[in-house]
Amino acid sequence: MKVLYHPDRDDIQLSSVLYALSDPIRLSVVAEMRRSGERPCNYFEVPIAKSTLSHHVRALREAGVVFTRIQGTQRFMSVREEDLEYRFPGLLDSILQAYEKSDPKDKSTISE
Repeated sequence: MKVLYHPDRDDIQLSSVLYALSDPIRLSVVAEMRRSGERPCNYFEVPIAKSTLSHHVRALREAGVVFTRIQGTQRFMSVREEDLEYRFPGLLDSILQAYEKSDPKDKSTISE
């Protein structure tokens, strides 16, 4: 089984987190996970190819924003809230609150 890279809590870099959350698709995926909790990777319906979504998930994981758990053939993602709060207190809350208050036409479409 392939081992996925997740940075240790102390190795999460602010610039990497901000870069990962700067993309509207990635930001919408993180916001949805924050609302709904852990989700399988195929849960998100976004207007992009599956391979492109995999790229976005990898960017989030390698930045330390999400944790990917493998169970059988499925991959489940969750937001690393505790680690991000420890490293950068209030950052994730601030970004996601601003995202939720933004104009709906600026948000990507994710259906539940």
